[in-house]
Amino acid sequence: MKNKGKKGLYIVIITLIFIALAACLIAIVLFPGKLENLFRPASLWDDETEQSDLWTSETKDTKEAESKFLESDTPDSETEPLETEAQSIAETEPLDYINYLEEGGIFELPISGASGYAAIQLNMRAEPDTNADLVKELAPGSGFTILSESEDGDWWNVDTDGTTGWVYNRYCMINLPDVVPSIVYDDTNSYSSIFRTSGKDIPEITGEQLYNVYTYNERLGYDEYIMPVLYNMAKKVCSAQQKALSEGNTLVIYETYRPYEVQKKVVDQLTALTETDSQVSAGINTAPWSMEWFINTSISNHQKGYAMDVSMAKVDAVEIKLSGDYGYKDVTEYTLYSMPTAMHELSNAAVSMSQPVASKDKEAWKSVEPAESMNKEALLLRQYCTDAGLTPLASEWWHFNDLDCAADIDGKNPAGQFYIEACYSHMAESE
Repeated sequence: MKNKGKKGLYIVIITLIFIALAACLIAIVLFPGKLENLFRPASLWDDETEQSDLWTSETKDTKEAESKFLESDTPDSETEPLETEAQSIAETEPLDYINYLEEGGIFELPISGASGYAAIQLNMRAEPDTNADLVKELAPGSGFTILSESEDGDWWNVDTDGTTGWVYNRYCMINLPDVVPSIVYDDTNSYSSIFRTSGKDIPEITGEQLYNVYTYNERLGYDEYIMPVLYNMAKKVCSAQQKALSEGNTLVIYETYRPYEVQKKVVDQLTALTETDSQVSAGINTAPWSMEWFINTSISNHQKGYAMDVSMAKVDAVEIKLSGDYGYKDVTEYTLYSMPTAMHELSNAAVSMSQPVASKDKEAWKSVEPAESMNKEALLLRQYCTDAGLTPLASEWWHFNDLDCAADIDGKNPAGQFYIEACYSHMAESE
């Protein structure tokens, strides 16, 4: 029995040896070169590759193939930019729109559908004729939608609260964003006034909302400031903007119409500050300058509709947007240029000329040297505006008037005794 037990044990051992050898042969056939790690000392195993070494060579060919595929499909960034889906669509499906300026328009968008406002008391008549029947009287500041223009260009057919008629447009303001939407508009007095003097805040003015003209504009499809100027001035502003755009710049308008009540509040608060602060007093009352040069103590040109406060920026990005069938440039990104002072700095630091000149003289400014503080950007802004027919103000680098409009409207009646807070604009329609 003892010998039989030993014999059986030997048979079991030999059988296990044969099974082990067979398993090794099978592994070598199925996984050539993969068993070498099994016979390496444990100290030679890499912790991070202990698991991955068993599949690295199998994935190597796949990775090389993927790399070749990416290299063959990835363009050279310097010579062949990656075409995005949007670019592809833009190339294959160009935006279809009417460029109003190229069609001979005087603005970027037609006046039909734009908001208009009576600068003085106006008679609305049944026909574009001063002898036509009176339809309605419009009080100063009354708003309306412009429907069309007479053949001679002097009259607008308008709609106000469902009543239509004709008004003489020389005494009307038009909302600039409705016809020159490429300009950047930023009426800071409508949300947080930046009026300061000698670098100091003006109590109850600086940082305050002095009025509200930010509202939804149906014509543009987004919220925008209401920025009205007299109709003939708007044409010159548009001309200045087109020149700026052609050189990669844009106008940035901070204010046009300013209610007289707001003007008077600024005057009162600034006057009170000069009585307690000698630095402020010196900043606005040192000869040859005086406070009236920086904030008119009576009716100003802002109340009459022929003044604007404007700066300038470099255009960084532009998009084409639509209003009805018309397309226009929308400056979506820009960088403000450094100017002699911050906008609405009411002191002699902001003067644009070396000495005062008559503000109602269209030619006087040409014979006076610019102030030493006028940098090349401020001078370029002046050039855009004056080439378009506007006149600079000696005491503020940002202020420009239309003296042709002044000749039309000065003395007609007290101006600026109203607020403009409603937009009447509709989608631009094909003419």
